[in-house]
Amino acid sequence: MRSRSSQRVLALSLSDVDLRLLRVFATIVHHGGFSAAQASLGMTQATISIHMRDLEARLGLRLCERGRSGFILTEEGSQIHAATLELFGSIERFQSRLGDAQGELSGTLRFGLVDAMVSNGALNLPAALAAFHRAAPRVRLEIDVAAPQVLHQGLLNGAYQVVLTPETASTTSQFRACNAFSEVQKLYCGQKHALFNLPNESITPEMLETQPFARRTYMADAPICGVNFGWSAATPHMEGTLLLLLTGVYIGFLPDHYAEDAVNKGLLRAILPNVMSFEDIFYIAYPRERPSRAAKTLTDAILLTLKPG
Repeated sequence: MRSRSSQRVLALSLSDVDLRLLRVFATIVHHGGFSAAQASLGMTQATISIHMRDLEARLGLRLCERGRSGFILTEEGSQIHAATLELFGSIERFQSRLGDAQGELSGTLRFGLVDAMVSNGALNLPAALAAFHRAAPRVRLEIDVAAPQVLHQGLLNGAYQVVLTPETASTTSQFRACNAFSEVQKLYCGQKHALFNLPNESITPEMLETQPFARRTYMADAPICGVNFGWSAATPHMEGTLLLLLTGVYIGFLPDHYAEDAVNKGLLRAILPNVMSFEDIFYIAYPRERPSRAAKTLTDAILLTLKPG
């Protein structure tokens, strides 16, 4: 037997107002709270609170807990959020297919990628995005920087139509994935670290294993370059890793192109660069089943502007 709240949700006929409130809700969840979503929504925290109260009243459900303990989705809130992402993904796919049928590219295309891409010499994203705009001037392009696991899940649930991410996020039969380029990751420490002034020939794998290590949240729990690092901190982003390295406490891996500026300024040094390094392979992926022409157009633009390497 269904509860009253379930009956209320089933009976709800979505209007433009409901869609607007659901978009506010999705943005709040994406940013992890009311205050963090203010800039993206262009609303005050008080206005956001009113919108959330209106949505909860419409649905007859408590979607989240907010207060001193932070922003936490309720069980019902998690279910509604998942359904919201599916709903907006379906709407955007409809808009894209409508544009395809009308012979023009239109609608919204959400492109997700990891951070630290601008400094990658193999990739010319500004040129690719400019080429995409010329080919599809009526498409509204939304770019989101997120961790690989978030991009992977977002491509599954329709939150993204194209993603650029390391191969560490596994592909599935639902994706069309194109290998794009690779980047070299090297082990670094900050200027204040005990290893900073130590010659490479004096540094051993055993010594590295005793150092606090800043890992990425999507890294497998396994040795890296043959070393069992002592994982003491974690972050999904390169900027977070850089911040941890600059404390002088941690060692960690960064793309060499991203670390180059800090190395030139004497803030970082590479540790055993001929040994403590590996390649990250990146791919561009979009849905295998009926991808939009806009998704394929952006993918082609990125691939065409890659620099030979």
